[in-house]
Amino acid sequence: MWSHQSWQESVYGRETKQAERLARYATIFNTVEGNTSFYATPAPQTVLNWHSATPDDFRFTFKLPQSITHQKQLQDCNQELSDFFRIMAPLIDKTGIWKIQLPAHFGPEQLPVLARFLDQVPQGLTYGVEVRHLAFFAKGDAERALNRLLIDKKVNRIIMDSRPVFALPPCNEAIIDAHKKKPRVPVHPIATANNPVVRFIGQADGTITQLTQQGTAALPKDNDAFFTHWLAQLSQWLEEGREPYLFIHTPDNQTAPELAIRLYQKLHNQIADRIQLADIKLLEKKPPETSTQMGLNW
Repeated sequence: MWSHQSWQESVYGRETKQAERLARYATIFNTVEGNTSFYATPAPQTVLNWHSATPDDFRFTFKLPQSITHQKQLQDCNQELSDFFRIMAPLIDKTGIWKIQLPAHFGPEQLPVLARFLDQVPQGLTYGVEVRHLAFFAKGDAERALNRLLIDKKVNRIIMDSRPVFALPPCNEAIIDAHKKKPRVPVHPIATANNPVVRFIGQADGTITQLTQQGTAALPKDNDAFFTHWLAQLSQWLEEGREPYLFIHTPDNQTAPELAIRLYQKLHNQIADRIQLADIKLLEKKPPETSTQMGLNW
């Protein structure tokens, strides 16, 4: 996502119109998750607008439509695939990952279906697969078979880390909603291809402080504690020559850009002596405007 009302001052600028948000977002961040394509294929003109709003080195990541992944479960969907990639064609060169998110009931017995589907999709593009069936996280035969398949096909395994948000008590509506909607699966950081994808569902900064003020007895770990492992893992992947994708979310995403910048800066500092990463920062928030009125004393 790249459009959020709470990001007006930190990402877009106070006077930026809604139609200009993607262009402003792309001046700070170099990639984005395009999740709307999961629910509906965008209109052709929208695709062209997205292309013109972003620089050549910007990279989208788009989910394949749910009509393909969930309704047809990767079978008998040649026409849907053709239609989707025909409309998305102007963004082919700007899309870093085409994401195949599978439903929780897509299990080990359906791996042959996934294998056939990966042969069916347009070749020469970069794909990522996100699984949610718990058998694929049990470190048994099913997970080994999945990983072998992805390695053989040079397809990335998308890694969801929702531990930070599930560590929180259900203390507000955003966290309760996240607990209902986000998958709670083990974190297995494996690179099956050159572009591992990490989706980090963090806590809104300040949540732990609020819990402390409320007198919560057993405080959960905070974002930094959960991200410590990723500092080492991302550094290793970069040193191996891989190009990982890291996406940061929070339950309501209001302060997701601030958290993303802060965690990115920790990674930047971790490997500064070995690999040079770009410096990125948010806009400086301007003080609220005040109006001065001239009064007359009688």
